[in-house]
Parts: sequence; C-alpha cells; structure tokens
Amino acid sequence: MSRICEVCGKGPRTGNTIVRRGLAKSKGGIGLHTTGITRRRYLPNLQKIRVVENGGVKTRRVCTSCIKAGKVSKV
Repeated sequence: MSRICEVCGKGPRTGNTIVRRGLAKSKGGIGLHTTGITRRRYLPNLQKIRVVENGGVKTRRVCTSCIKAGKVSKV
C-alpha cells in the first residue's frame, strides 16, 4: 500500500537527520560540530476516511491538509 494521498498526490519526501556535538560559541564553547548525517523519510499524514464519490461511499487514503481544506466530503 503506497503512502500517497489520493487527492493531491502528496507522497514521502527525503531529508537528513543531523547529529551535532559541542557547545555553541554564543554560550562560551568552541562551536557545534556535526558528527553524523543520516538519510530519513518525511511521510505525509494520511488518514483512511469514507468519502462520498459519484453518489456512492468509498474509502480513500487522504492527507490531513486535503481534509482541512475541504477537498473531500466526509460521510
């Protein structure tokens, strides 16, 4: 089952988690040093909701931003 919104097509995006060590210069240290960078995925907030579609009721996986914007009509 793919993690894609069936209304707007929003899907997973990639990014990094950055691990830093040390005390900031503004706080009297020698500055923050990066000790590790790991790839990660940012997943959309998908919800299974029942939607009125073509006069019938269907279950769809929709992101919360589409639900808030009113792009789908819930049952």
